[in-house]
Amino acid sequence: MSFGLLGLCDELLKAVSEQGYTTPSSIQSEAIPVVLSQRDVMAVAHTGTGKTAGFTLPMVQLLSGGPSPQAQYVRALVITPTRELAAQVAESVQNYSRHMNIRSAAAFGGVRIEPQISQLQEGVDVLVATPGRLIDLYKQQAINFDQLEILVLDEADRMLDLGFIDDIRRIQMLLPIKRQTLMFSATFSKEIKSLAKGMLNNPVLIEVAAENSIVDTIKQKVHPVDKERKTELLIHLIKKNNWHQVLVFSRTKQGADSLVLQLKNAGISAESIHANRTQHARTRALDGFRNGNVEVLVATDIASRGIDVNQLPCVVNFDLPYVAEDYVHRIGRTGRVGTVGLAVSLFSKDESKQLQSIERVIGRKFECDIIPGFAPSERVSADSSDDEEYGNFEPDPKPRRRGQSQRRGSRGGNSSNRNRNN
Repeated sequence: MSFGLLGLCDELLKAVSEQGYTTPSSIQSEAIPVVLSQRDVMAVAHTGTGKTAGFTLPMVQLLSGGPSPQAQYVRALVITPTRELAAQVAESVQNYSRHMNIRSAAAFGGVRIEPQISQLQEGVDVLVATPGRLIDLYKQQAINFDQLEILVLDEADRMLDLGFIDDIRRIQMLLPIKRQTLMFSATFSKEIKSLAKGMLNNPVLIEVAAENSIVDTIKQKVHPVDKERKTELLIHLIKKNNWHQVLVFSRTKQGADSLVLQLKNAGISAESIHANRTQHARTRALDGFRNGNVEVLVATDIASRGIDVNQLPCVVNFDLPYVAEDYVHRIGRTGRVGTVGLAVSLFSKDESKQLQSIERVIGRKFECDIIPGFAPSERVSADSSDDEEYGNFEPDPKPRRRGQSQRRGSRGGNSSNRNRNN
């Protein structure tokens, strides 16, 4: 199927072609015609399948035939959980509407609110915003929702994970009852179903992949190692494999910064991206990673939504996530839209329960691949209550002395509590 068969106008087809896309993904093929029919949609698809274009393209076409918004009015509102994702979606809106008379803007925390208020004074067709900044704009009477036609909740599952449910409910009360509502999510949990029931009107349910599935183009590896030697092993892998663009996930903000320092000391260009960094620093780090000036980007789960790098070759789980579903979101940054990707997890004995949860979620067992010289000093088991050895693991009879690369980030520093000024 081609984009031309989905009912998109010539201006959008031209913009899609200029972006280098020729064939729509499954979520785009199914969602675009339904959105164009002005039905509410509940769409479930895993990370990296092209969900953004699935709602952006038809949304822009629906808005193109209407009147220009009045001062401070918004015709379509896209709510995202993170600043990076808001910026990414806003960029997509601009790229796809470049041949159309569509005004768009982005609003998120970490930067001055005055320029955002100034943009809204003339009215916009599409506003992409994070919940906290959106409420701040409303409190300052900088925005009016009376002309709203379309509401999009992007990455709805992550918004619930980050504790935005109260903000979403509050925003819902400010919006017109008569509107088209689109909800896009990587998972379809009971909480998401409950949220959809209260916000969507007789929605069309679109599921293009099994919940928490992993795309076949991602090769997954698990390397057992003593916890205090993870940094040493990561440096070894980067240099041995000549990796030049690696996204590394750390469980905590402190751990991310500590890892960056140790990578730099080893001669590897690295930057961190997490909620404690300023928006300018986060943008600079992400731009450097995209253009190749930064070899390793160390991110926490909260900041990772919105990290979109074309053909990202490798993702490394320095720490396994506490929430098993986050593993799916993490490694979904590679192997996107048909490209081949590699996902590597550094696994220490204290993470046995996390590994077991991940295996249960993705429906498969991992085979551990021990890197010569880095065999852990004690046996590792995926199930701490099981005495069977796990995979091909064999303990090192002569453990090497621990070096100076001990990771000192505190555990649990990356709380799921939301940043109010998101």
